[in-house]
Amino acid sequence: MFAQTWTDAEFKKANTAANSNYLSNEEKNIILYINLIRIDGEKFYYTFLEDYINNYNSKVKRYRNYNELKLTKTNPYYLSLLKHITVAKNLPLFYPDQRLSSLSRGHAIDLNKNNLDTHESSNGNKFSQRLSKYFPNKPMSENIDFGYSNSLDIVCHLLLDCGVPSLGHRFNLLDQKYRLNTVGVSIQPHPSYTWCAVLDFVAQPTFYTSNP
Repeated sequence: MFAQTWTDAEFKKANTAANSNYLSNEEKNIILYINLIRIDGEKFYYTFLEDYINNYNSKVKRYRNYNELKLTKTNPYYLSLLKHITVAKNLPLFYPDQRLSSLSRGHAIDLNKNNLDTHESSNGNKFSQRLSKYFPNKPMSENIDFGYSNSLDIVCHLLLDCGVPSLGHRFNLLDQKYRLNTVGVSIQPHPSYTWCAVLDFVAQPTFYTSNP
């Protein structure tokens, strides 16, 4: 359906983390892919998301319960995503922030160290308590993904949000309601899931520019 491909200008526009030397390449690419969704969600659906689904299905083919694991075009999460993602067109982009990424990293390391899979820290703090210390009185949210270290896998997994009826991860990536525009990212090892990725989102004043 989409013979059209992404342009260099679109990639350059989406790559707001290009000079953020406190992030790894995969962490920078998480922000790149989220921004591509926000530039043209429908195009992302028919290009990168289709690639992700094809790769995922080829990986799980070796399992006996392949028919249960595979992602089909009739999957209700896949179908509902098309409805949600087509309205994503030229939305405001996310910009990385070093302090917010440091908070994301701290939580991802805590999850790894204590073998947790929750938004709460090992000391019982909720994500809003962690973030509001440095970003008081701002709209905020958090996504956590388990099992992937590849940026495209992480973003597509959160976007599909299979098995999450609230679709909270998806709606953070497509957010317009809270005007989230600042993001912190960290990918870390995890004892139970091999990998975990923490993405923290904050709404900053529009005159805000990210630190390099």
